[in-house]
Amino acid sequence: MILRKKMSINMIFNRLRNSRLMSKLMITYFLLTVIPISVLGFVAYNQYTKSIEKQVGEYIPKLLEQANININNQLNEYRSLPDSLYNANQVIEVLRKDSYQNNSNLFRDEFLVNNYLSKMYMNSGNNDILGVFILSKNRLFTSSKADYSGFQLENFPSTYGENLDLQGRTEFILPNQSDLAFQGDPPFILMMRELRDYENQETLGTIFVAIRLTFIEQAMESLYEDQKPTIWLTNEEGVIIYHTKRDRIGTLDPRFRNYPKINGSFRTTDFNDNQLISTNKFPNMNWYSYHRIALEDLMKETNQVRNGTILVFLIFVILSSVISVILAWNVSHPLQKLARLMKRVEKGDFKVDLPINKKDEIGLLAKSFNSMIQEIEHLIKMNYQIELRQKDAELYALQSQINPHFMYNTLETIGYAVEEEEKEIVSRMVALLGRMLRYSLNNKEKVVPLKQELGHIEDYLTIQQFRFEDRIDFQIKDIVGNDSYYVPKFILQPIVENAIKYGLEANYKVRIKVMIEEGKNNKLIIKIEDNGPGIKEADLSQLNLSFKSNPMIRRDENFGLINVHARIALIYGENYGLEVESVIGKGTTVMIRLPADESERGGEK
Repeated sequence: MILRKKMSINMIFNRLRNSRLMSKLMITYFLLTVIPISVLGFVAYNQYTKSIEKQVGEYIPKLLEQANININNQLNEYRSLPDSLYNANQVIEVLRKDSYQNNSNLFRDEFLVNNYLSKMYMNSGNNDILGVFILSKNRLFTSSKADYSGFQLENFPSTYGENLDLQGRTEFILPNQSDLAFQGDPPFILMMRELRDYENQETLGTIFVAIRLTFIEQAMESLYEDQKPTIWLTNEEGVIIYHTKRDRIGTLDPRFRNYPKINGSFRTTDFNDNQLISTNKFPNMNWYSYHRIALEDLMKETNQVRNGTILVFLIFVILSSVISVILAWNVSHPLQKLARLMKRVEKGDFKVDLPINKKDEIGLLAKSFNSMIQEIEHLIKMNYQIELRQKDAELYALQSQINPHFMYNTLETIGYAVEEEEKEIVSRMVALLGRMLRYSLNNKEKVVPLKQELGHIEDYLTIQQFRFEDRIDFQIKDIVGNDSYYVPKFILQPIVENAIKYGLEANYKVRIKVMIEEGKNNKLIIKIEDNGPGIKEADLSQLNLSFKSNPMIRRDENFGLINVHARIALIYGENYGLEVESVIGKGTTVMIRLPADESERGGEK
């Protein structure tokens, strides 16, 4: 079995090794870029969602606890409502009576008590009280804000009769435990309390107060801020006292027995999708409050950010794939062409040519091949043409070397901003980065309007400000203010990159100032000043000396300033280019000299 696996692996490697070069390059691209970034994004999203779930799971129970305290305090206020009856001597005297000689006295007492109940409870300004009922010695005294049914003396359940001994407790009758109903069917609970004659140590009767459940809704308002959760209250038997869906009030919660009776949060899949349920027990009652929200709703905004990130990632993959295909084709196609031409040479046909204008290994190979054929055929004119093309190739190679190298750092900063839900920063950085990419990918022109180059460097510095915050400050001052000036593309970014790099390494707060002015002899001067650590005198002399030497000598060292100077010198001549001034501890100034006359631009656009 192990031998078979080893043979299979060897077959795969042999197939890859013998496959076309373009296929190898594309596979390498996906293995090193697309797959790692996809895995990293997936892991980061999962960790972020788990973090949100944990935070909400800790936060919601605290809100439930505070809501329960508020509800309990409100219930305590309602428990004290019957105490006001003991201050009404006439009402107490009526409740002490056992019998009546005639109906007129009974009606008079009922009017007196009912009028007192209306004045004390119905007109007190408390909108939550729907009705008050006193059951005393086969008499029923009532006052309500709306018509009601199911609470008549003759059919009231004996379980809650007038002689019920509550031993000083206050009991709450749930909606499913009585037939009482008010017009409009508002949800309510019925508070029941025994009335005692403390002077005679006798029971006067039982008072019932119907309380609307709006006070529970008000206590739960803090839990309705962003999402639309399901909130409900139950007693110790699972009977629903309050529910966001009114038709559930008074029913039995079928899952109550399965819920853990702890203060906290837990995940469940009983509702056909992942739900986060938080619970908290009332401090002095066997009541429980529950908060349920679907994880899909909880992660709604996060999923929107995720979808946006995936869209950006797909665009990035498509663009980078197109670029990688072009690059792979640029590598493999010349080799295939070279192989075909070499077969023609083997047959004695020396009238061949491989016009590849590159400075890489393929370009060198093509150059050697062409040189060999040219030497055999003694084509002097062809050698001259190749030299001209090589100069253009070197110029293109230099320009290609100056590309933005902070792509991944910028994407990482955007990722951190997404995690912090800083939507405006994410939107701003993505817009800036998109503009820079469009500017970078447009290689049709060797020189661009000065306004575009300044806009590009402003976008670059703005992104760096987002990354390093108050450690970077910049100013762009265009004294000339002429939109007709043209400059080589990407001549400012390498200089600014050096200023930021060495300034930040020396723990400086980097200040960069870009000024454009007209110099003597019809020259355009661009100054880039910084407050960095400066350059040693010996290094500064060597740098300025390298500007005067062959601009192509150090092209492979990726030295930005030399590359910029080389491009300017190749386009406009040796009278133009860079000059650097620097003082240790005070900063560095880079001056770029360019022609201000359109006739000196050589028609480069």
